[in-house]
Amino acid sequence: MELIYKFCCGLDVHKRSISACMRRFLEDGNIHQETKTFGTMTQDILELADWLAAVGVTHVALESTGSYWKPVYNILEGRFKLVLVNACHLKQVPGRKTDVKDCQWLAQLLQAGLLQGSFIPDRPQRELRDLTRHRSQLVAEKNRAANRIQKILEDANIKLASVASDILGVSGRDMLRALIRGETDAKKMADLARRQLRSKIPELRPALEGKVTEHHRFMLAELLNHLEYLESRIEGFSRRIEEVSRPFAPAITKVATLPGFDQRSAQNVVAEIGADMDVFPSAQHLASWAGICPGNNESAGKRKSGKTTKGNRWLRSALSQSAWAAARKKDSYFQAQYRRLAGRRGKKRAIVAVAHSLLTIIYHMLKHGSDYRELGCDYFDKLNAHRLLPHLLKRIKDMGYQVSLQESNQEAA
Repeated sequence: MELIYKFCCGLDVHKRSISACMRRFLEDGNIHQETKTFGTMTQDILELADWLAAVGVTHVALESTGSYWKPVYNILEGRFKLVLVNACHLKQVPGRKTDVKDCQWLAQLLQAGLLQGSFIPDRPQRELRDLTRHRSQLVAEKNRAANRIQKILEDANIKLASVASDILGVSGRDMLRALIRGETDAKKMADLARRQLRSKIPELRPALEGKVTEHHRFMLAELLNHLEYLESRIEGFSRRIEEVSRPFAPAITKVATLPGFDQRSAQNVVAEIGADMDVFPSAQHLASWAGICPGNNESAGKRKSGKTTKGNRWLRSALSQSAWAAARKKDSYFQAQYRRLAGRRGKKRAIVAVAHSLLTIIYHMLKHGSDYRELGCDYFDKLNAHRLLPHLLKRIKDMGYQVSLQESNQEAA
């Protein structure tokens, strides 16, 4: 194999140890290889960095092993050219699986230029990522707490969810607190309804009659307190994200103009892909990295599977949620795209297709600084009018009608 880098190193990172293999191309054509093992404490990583600098290493490759690679990357960043490699892309020789062999194999592949590095954004974006991802986890935990509250209510035969669309709205929480205090009069609890829910007071009274025990009250109190704590933490993270995301504000504002996006979902997407699209050669590369494009599995001229590839699960989740909202926007291109595909391909595949379209549009908006232009719900009808017209004519004739067509001459006003 042709050698690309004269001085390089491969790191096999674990929880308590780092195996490092340094490879140096000598002037006589030979390769000098040296392997050392370091700890994972900060002082140990600094010692590793000094050793790499002393022997003249310029390029360092390491696997993306859990979260153990992050402190190593943060300390070595700026001193060496780092290549973070997806562990699934490495193929170890069978029967030679040790930590030392791993780092030697990494160094050998790096020196031959056979490793493709993962996309690692700069530190401000990485910090924004940490905040948005943790907020998403808090939101998921809040939803789980809400489901547990509903489970306790069902166990007590309180059918509040059958009448109120949101049991954790202002009215629902007042009724839950009344239950926790020991209130048993369904009429008094139903009278706590506010605004539009007051029109459903006759339905609320029988729904609030149940068998609530002291155990139910304790569980409801604990779960409601936990849910309110999570809401306060989510609000705290949102304030911090607003501060940290100021350098990305123009990109977030652009993304938020798309159907299905709000400020929070736009922040989640920009935190994952950044504002600079030059790191992705094309929109297709970005879609592949996100894992929302069809996979390639073809052999002997037959397409075996088109299953989407594994990608950035945080970005995929954010895009899917926005795709569901965009598919429900009336008279929009995305609604037409979803309906066009959902009938014959299924709802989930249709949502992935809408998410793919959203990401493609985001790429071009951030790449070229353009604004979103709505194509309308009749875009596909106009695009394939010559194919759609015979189909519609046949359906009308099958209903027993005679149709004559005449092309209208539309003149610009």
